[in-house]
Amino acid sequence: MWQTIVNAFRDKDIRKKILITFGLLLVFRIGCYIPLPGLDVAELQAASASDTNDLISVMNLISGGSLQNGTLFALGVLPYINSFIIMQLLTLIIPPLDRLSKSGEEGRKKITQITRYVAIGLGIVQAIGICVTYRQYVDTVWGTPWVSYIVIVLLLTAGSTFVMWLSERITEYGIGNGSSLIIFTGIIATFGSSLIRAFNTVSDNTTNIWNIIGYLLVVVALFAFIVFIDGAERRVRVNYAKQVKGNKMYGGQSTVIPIKVNGSGVMPIIFASSFLMFPSIIVSFFEGTEFANFWNRYIGMGTAVYYVFLFLFIIFFAYFYAQIQFNPMDVARNLQQYGGTIQGVRPGKPTSEYLAKINNKLTFFGALFLAFIAIIPTFAFNALGQDIGMSSAFSATGMLIVVSVALELDKQLESQIMMKHYKGFLK
Repeated sequence: MWQTIVNAFRDKDIRKKILITFGLLLVFRIGCYIPLPGLDVAELQAASASDTNDLISVMNLISGGSLQNGTLFALGVLPYINSFIIMQLLTLIIPPLDRLSKSGEEGRKKITQITRYVAIGLGIVQAIGICVTYRQYVDTVWGTPWVSYIVIVLLLTAGSTFVMWLSERITEYGIGNGSSLIIFTGIIATFGSSLIRAFNTVSDNTTNIWNIIGYLLVVVALFAFIVFIDGAERRVRVNYAKQVKGNKMYGGQSTVIPIKVNGSGVMPIIFASSFLMFPSIIVSFFEGTEFANFWNRYIGMGTAVYYVFLFLFIIFFAYFYAQIQFNPMDVARNLQQYGGTIQGVRPGKPTSEYLAKINNKLTFFGALFLAFIAIIPTFAFNALGQDIGMSSAFSATGMLIVVSVALELDKQLESQIMMKHYKGFLK
């Protein structure tokens, strides 16, 4: 990976994309330190340090600590992700949207525009939820709390819209997926600051150093496990028949179709977490009521019911995303067109059914891996990080995001470097 980064910086165009990405991410991090007017930030930070609200912890992790500090980018890219999920699901359900998605570049632009509008609407709803959750920290700067509420909602929505714009610019002019890189940056920033605070507790209690070492060992072990599974794949061998065209013979060689165990990457976990997080934000509007207390106790984040739904939604989104990324019918059609066959399988529909069967099995194991990563190690992090203030600093989900984004970024840099070499060869 380090060699790939060195090679990328040697190329002028790729180096320009990397610098643009760093610049836009720097703008995002600067916005994470701009306080919102009308919020008592000092009291909010003091309360957040001892807050055990799982919803706030997850949102704070994704936003890079912005929510805890009551800053302009407290919502981060979360509304945009939720909007993207909703539009993907609606495209499968609503025929006009499905036709629009298949109508070429113009149709995709219209869907992207609708996604932006939905993201702004969700940003307003989530901003109101934050105001309700943190209402005791709202100052009456303008004489009445309602003015403060309106200003905070408008600024949070504007900040979320600006982060959405940054993510699109990173995708267009930089390297990699902008939304993933923004979440990646927020998680790394949160973990770094939490680790520094954890080492500061060693002076008060020297036994905390063993908790820190145990915490870091679990992190390293999970990193290794995630990287191992991320590289696992099933290779389906394809043989191409010999074809005589004119005086030349084509084909007669073998290749493989690589089908990854975790082809969906981290997206099913992001989709499932975001999808389950949204109802909790709506319930926060009614905090203190019997319904809200019932929800938080039996259904909300951190409960047994929540983890069951998280498991089921991860399985669902893993299959959903796998169907988008790998289409067995298209692969079988291309193989038949170019004279490729899988040994022991007839071309056409039997080939597509065979590939679909393999893909479904691998997707199931990949989904189980994602569910394991999202749920089981969380308890280990909570046990080891409780005394050192790092129980919510890192999560297995955050680790999977970090590893997946880093590996995907490495692949994208390699592909861009390879394309530059091809262009130079063709010239």
